[in-house]
Formats: sequence, C-alpha cells, structure tokens
Amino acid sequence: MKVASTMTAVGLPPAPGGGSWAATGGRSSKALVLNATMEPLCVVPARRAVVLVLSSKADVVQTNGHRFRSAELDIAAPSVVRLRSFVRVPYRRRAALSRRGVFIRDGHTCQYCGRNAENVDHVVPRSRGGAHEWENVVAACRRCNSRKRDYTPAEAAMALRRQPYAPRAAFWLVVAVGGVRDDWAAYLGDVTSAG
Repeated sequence: MKVASTMTAVGLPPAPGGGSWAATGGRSSKALVLNATMEPLCVVPARRAVVLVLSSKADVVQTNGHRFRSAELDIAAPSVVRLRSFVRVPYRRRAALSRRGVFIRDGHTCQYCGRNAENVDHVVPRSRGGAHEWENVVAACRRCNSRKRDYTPAEAAMALRRQPYAPRAAFWLVVAVGGVRDDWAAYLGDVTSAG
C-alpha cells in the first residue's frame, strides 16, 4: 500500500528519487527512544523513529520485523533507537500515580486475596488520613474492597500479600504502552521495582 502523503504528513521525508514510501509487514508499531546514555526517554511511532535515523539524529539498536520501502531504499522499522546526542530532561523522582499504573505494578491481582483485581484500594483509608500515593494504594478485587470498607487491613483482619511501593521514574513508559514489551525489557531494566 502506498502511504507517501501520510508518511510525509507525520514527518517521513519524501522517498529518494521522488518515489513514494510503502509500509510492509503490517502495522509498524512503536519504538522506544533511548538517550545517548541508554536511558529510556519516550515512546514514538516507528515512523518517527525512522525519521530520527534518516536525519542522523539516532541509531537503530533493535528492529521490529516491519519494513519501510521505497523504489530506492529499504529500511527496517526500528523497535529501539538511541539518540546520538545527549538530551537533558527534568529529573523525575517518581512516576505519577494512576489507576492503570497500580494495576500494572500489582499484576492486575488483588493484593489481599490474589484474585483478579477490579478496583484500587487505599490501605489506610483517605477518610482516616491515608495519602493518595503509591505506598498507600493497591489493586483489589470487589469482594475484598467491599469487605475492607473504611478500615485498615488489621481492623478488617486482612493481610497484604506485598507492601505497596513507588516504582522507578521510567515506569510511566510501561503505563503508556500498557506493559513491558519483550523487545524493550533489556533497555527498561526493572522499572516496576521500587524506585
């Protein structure tokens, strides 16, 4: 399928010789962008990663099996790219708390009984002074959430399977993508561990 106008609209330069680009191998997915120091920076569409490589701003570290082709050029779609120049980013001490992030951190598992989690629960209820922070929020099933109500786990005779913790700052990348992709795991490290 010819996608020249779409590719140019998202930033892919015109194909060499005035031809057009074709994306092959299905949907071209996303790419992880690493800083020059190999730290994860962001996730971009694979097309944007190709632009970074073609403009000599990044090098391909790993490909995803898809291809971008024109009459004169055939490029493997990147899965991971590394910037050639260091980009300074503001220091983030911790990832922002979100419902989706809590579910990913806790493996979509109730931290009281081990069933599939559907809710989030404040270990120390907010009405009793509990903070809305990583260390006080866990994934919980409806049954455990209803049983615990406005009590602490000790008062409700319930035990946590694992203490809640704040994941590393790069955890937001995992939340944005919905999980740790196998081809990115080596570059993200253990972002779901305590920060």
